[in-house]
Parts: sequence; C-alpha cells; structure tokens
Amino acid sequence: IFSVPGEPYNALLARVGFQADADVVVFGGMGLSLDDFHVVRMAFDDRGVLSRTVMFVNLASDPIVERLLVPDMALAVAENFAVRGRRVLVLLTDMTAYADAMKEIAITMERVPSNRGYLGDLYSRLARRYEKACQFRDAGSVTILSVTTMPGHDVTHPVPDNTGYITEGQYYLHGGVLDPFGSLSRLKQHVVDKVTRDDHGQVANAMIRLYAAAEDAERKRSMAFELSAFDRRLLAFGRMFRDRFMRIDAAMGLEAALDHCWQTLAECFEPQQIGIRQSLIDKYFAGPASTKEAPGHA
Repeated sequence: IFSVPGEPYNALLARVGFQADADVVVFGGMGLSLDDFHVVRMAFDDRGVLSRTVMFVNLASDPIVERLLVPDMALAVAENFAVRGRRVLVLLTDMTAYADAMKEIAITMERVPSNRGYLGDLYSRLARRYEKACQFRDAGSVTILSVTTMPGHDVTHPVPDNTGYITEGQYYLHGGVLDPFGSLSRLKQHVVDKVTRDDHGQVANAMIRLYAAAEDAERKRSMAFELSAFDRRLLAFGRMFRDRFMRIDAAMGLEAALDHCWQTLAECFEPQQIGIRQSLIDKYFAGPASTKEAPGHA
C-alpha cells in the first residue's frame, strides 16, 4: 500500500487482516502511535481475529533500534506457521519508518550514506524481507502486505521506488480512497479470465477507462466548459465508482464485485457506450440505462 502520512492506511490494513481468508495473521507495527495501534488491535478484537493473530509492535516512543527487529520477527513466526501447513498473512506498517530507522542508526555508526542519506544496500535489505512471501510445497503459504509512506507524495523517494521494483504490485491510497490509476498487479494476467469469471478482464478495463473519462469530464466542469449528455453520464458514473468501489470500507467478493460493476454500468450507460464485447453484454448486462435523462442531470 503506497500512501502518505495522515491517510487511513492502518485502518485499510486492519480491514484486510480481518477479512482475509487466512489461518494466521501476523502484524508488525513500526513507529506506530498509540492511536494507530489501538485502531488495529480493536478492529481485530471486534471481528474475532485477535485469537489467531500474532503482533510485534514498536511504538513511536519505543527505542528505534527495536524497529529493525519487527519485520524479521514477524516473518520468522510466519514461516514457522507456514511450514506446518498454515496460510499466513503478514501485515507490516510502516516500512518507511523501518528504512528511516536503518538510516538513523547508520548515521550514528558513521556508515557512508547513499541516495538521500539511505544506505546503498537499501534495495537488498527490503528484498530480503519481501521475498520471503512464498508458497511451500505440500505445506502452507506466506503472503505479505505492507504499507510504504511516500514523503510529500514523492513516489521517487528511495523507499517506495525500491519497493515498487521488488513487490508484485501496489495499491495507492490518496484522499482516504484507493486510487485505481496508480494501483497495479504484475501477475493478474495469470488469473484474470483464466481462474476468474470470463468477463473479469473486459469489465475491469471498461470501468477504469470510463472512470478516466469521468475525471476528464470533471475537469471540464471545473473549467466551466459546456457538458454533453454523455459527460453527465460519466460524472454520475465517477461518483458511483468512488462510492461503491474505492472506499476502504467497501467489502465484497470478486463475483459480487463483477455483478455490482455490471449494475453500475447499466445505471449510467447504454450497452453500446461501455465498449465491452457484445457476447458478454448479452450474458451479463443488467439492462439499458434510461434514455430520457442522463444520470445526475438536474
């Protein structure tokens, strides 16, 4: 999860933790405030996940050297459960605080700094932790989801920049909602339309394409340009997309999400406007949108 300080990324991490289909959840917190720790712990406790959760927490008031131990301890416990056949989810927050702790200790030890004061082996240190995500043959698995904050929204900062090269993909969390344009998965082509439903790829592409057009329509409206009927449909779609799919409290399975996408498309557009194969429209489209008045038109 790529985000910036102040965003509710710990609340999102907690939601993933108690919704995930995992046998064991291992939480590693680095430099957390008491409020952030309380949010995560109470979320797990309220949802009945705390009994199968292992927590290693370094608070902001704790010694900084302890921060360096949290990822290794969390991953060691995760591997121990995984080799015994458990499916383990590891949640780490915030890896930028971990890298900053490495930098501070290196400066104290008079190590030669590299890019922006971080050590030259920052990539290797991060990779050694992230690449412990694995599927053990005839046993369990370790899945890692971490938070990396970007100072000043700077994705070229050494920590998010290196993280992006190592990890399989990322979510961007901005303004309290997920940003689909920065989010990506490098392995989705192995499962989309193969393991998942046959409309998955087409629907995902159509939703993002139409949301990008909705953002353009929003800019046109903000600059007082005249809006067409289709622009108004796009604006209504953009609002629905954010409310139904981008909020961090949105919770639905993949099949339900695809059905919800078709419903949203049907509420805003005619079948010929969504750019999806006709065979899939015939199979899944919920019905044409009303042609009397574009959604959102006053």
